Amino acid sequence: MTSVPSALEDASAELQAWLVEKAYPLWWEAGADLEHGGYHDALDRSGRPVALPKRARVAARQAFCFSKAPELGWDGPWRRAMDHGLDFLERAHRRADGLYRARVGGSPEAGDEHAELYDQAFVLLAWAGAADRGVATGGRAQELLGRLPRSPLGGFRELEGRELLSNPNMHLFEDFLVWTEAGGEGPWSDLAKAQARLVTTRLVDPQSGAISEIYDDDCRPAADPALREVWPGHQFEWAWLLMRFDALTSAQAASTAAALKLIELAEHAGVDPARNVAVHSLDGYLKPREAMARLWAQTERLKANLQAAEATGDGRWWANAEKSVEGLSLYLEDSGLWRDRLGAGGEFVDEPSPASSLYHIVGAILELKRIVARRG
Repeated sequence: MTSVPSALEDASAELQAWLVEKAYPLWWEAGADLEHGGYHDALDRSGRPVALPKRARVAARQAFCFSKAPELGWDGPWRRAMDHGLDFLERAHRRADGLYRARVGGSPEAGDEHAELYDQAFVLLAWAGAADRGVATGGRAQELLGRLPRSPLGGFRELEGRELLSNPNMHLFEDFLVWTEAGGEGPWSDLAKAQARLVTTRLVDPQSGAISEIYDDDCRPAADPALREVWPGHQFEWAWLLMRFDALTSAQAASTAAALKLIELAEHAGVDPARNVAVHSLDGYLKPREAMARLWAQTERLKANLQAAEATGDGRWWANAEKSVEGLSLYLEDSGLWRDRLGAGGEFVDEPSPASSLYHIVGAILELKRIVARRG
């Protein structure tokens, strides 16, 4: 099958309408803190801000999401919303050494100095989104990149430790691909190639075929598989990035072959068929550790299966994509809010909607829109 199933075409239109009519307006009008700057970290079930510290990743993610709003059809004040996040990153989160502190309190003056590699990755992504809208951020991006510590065997280690976490390295891979797509000057294409090599030659366990969350400075996971954490959502997300890398670089399809194995693994071991959702975590033996199902993992399942379907034309990936969009839709509410955690018994946890999820939702809707446009 080379064309998109009609169910996915319908889902694409419905999700875009929900995003443009409900989610984007809500997360700008209620999600932005127009008094103190930046974005609230969560909205309660009535759509009111929750008093929480502000995280750099939220300001960066919201800026990136609003940079994509014109492509998705929102005619609201997307540039003001994008700039609102970028300005707060510089004013409140940027440290004297050029790195970005992880969180600040209710006012910019209430923050601490702790910084994480994960947040630096999202600052780079926000700037890439702005660059795609004509803002000159390439110089700042390369300056920040130069401050990130490299691991001797590839990838990037933590800012305040020697371990290598796969999650921030995955998002740096995304950064490098987005910057390459934007045509920005710099080492982005070479860095993307290095991250692809890292995952296929170092991070994938040769026995289980899975990518763990934590590695030492020699790119080794915990020796005991029972102590490892394998997140199905991240298997999907790495797979999506590897296929995106192949499509962008016209590689030898080696990355796509590795990606398809990751998707098969995650679908087989990481999806609960009773709930039709990807669970949160497995151990190194690919046995369940935590059956809670987070929203973000459903978006990554959809993106990966869509890319696999487009790359191969195989109908089973289209079928998986249809199941994925059904699973994702369980979490989205008509108001523009969403649920975050679905318990093992099929009940959602009653809690505020985290602002950080908008990045995952926008990414999934954007991927679906693009593939429908190319294949519909």
